[in-house]
Amino acid sequence: MKLENKTIVLTGGSSGVGLDLLRALGASNAIINLSRRAPPEDAVHLSPRSTHIATNLADAESVHRAIEAITHSCPDGVDGLINCAAVQFLPKFTDTDFDPSSIATEIAINLTSPAQLIHGLLGHLRMPPESFILNVNSGLGLVPKAESAVYCATKGGLDNLSRGLRAQLNDTNIRVQQAFLPLVDTPMTTGHGSGKLSPQEVARQIIRGIERGTPDNDIGKARLLRVINRLSPSIANAIMQKGDS
Repeated sequence: MKLENKTIVLTGGSSGVGLDLLRALGASNAIINLSRRAPPEDAVHLSPRSTHIATNLADAESVHRAIEAITHSCPDGVDGLINCAAVQFLPKFTDTDFDPSSIATEIAINLTSPAQLIHGLLGHLRMPPESFILNVNSGLGLVPKAESAVYCATKGGLDNLSRGLRAQLNDTNIRVQQAFLPLVDTPMTTGHGSGKLSPQEVARQIIRGIERGTPDNDIGKARLLRVINRLSPSIANAIMQKGDS
């Protein structure tokens, strides 16, 4: 699938990898961005056919309203859904500053809202001759680390959700794909790790994977992590606990 003249729903297009996806795709596609904050003005100018629906992905009602708005404004369907938005809260359960109310928020944004959007837009994704669902995942969905246990759980759950949906939609026009990211230089990873890929490069590789129809697109060090985990899970686990991912 060549990503030109498509209608694509994107979450998290106001910052990080999502913003660079918006910039890269917006020049030749109609992007419907779902996030609490609108994308910056420079991205809007580069994406003349893009629209923004203010959406709190942690709130089921807000997600439902966004789905209704999309289905009403796109009578001919949508060609793709990119679930990119995610949050990561770093304190451990054992830390005194751990906020238990963050658990529901992290699960809602990282796992529940992608499932809601997929279900709510499924009818519209079935309208074009071919369409795709791309769930942006992480190497932490393959091998967890000590910090961010809830984040790791949501990414592992997103992997299982994607593979289950892939089987459910195998005989339809909809491809279910994933992109597994390494450490990316975004606001979420400020002060953590080294050897990060730029969000621009990650966005480029995500788009290439969508166009090639790659089911599980392992980007950067995520590719090596999968191989190590297959050969020696204990070594992969040791690497992740050191933060070398």
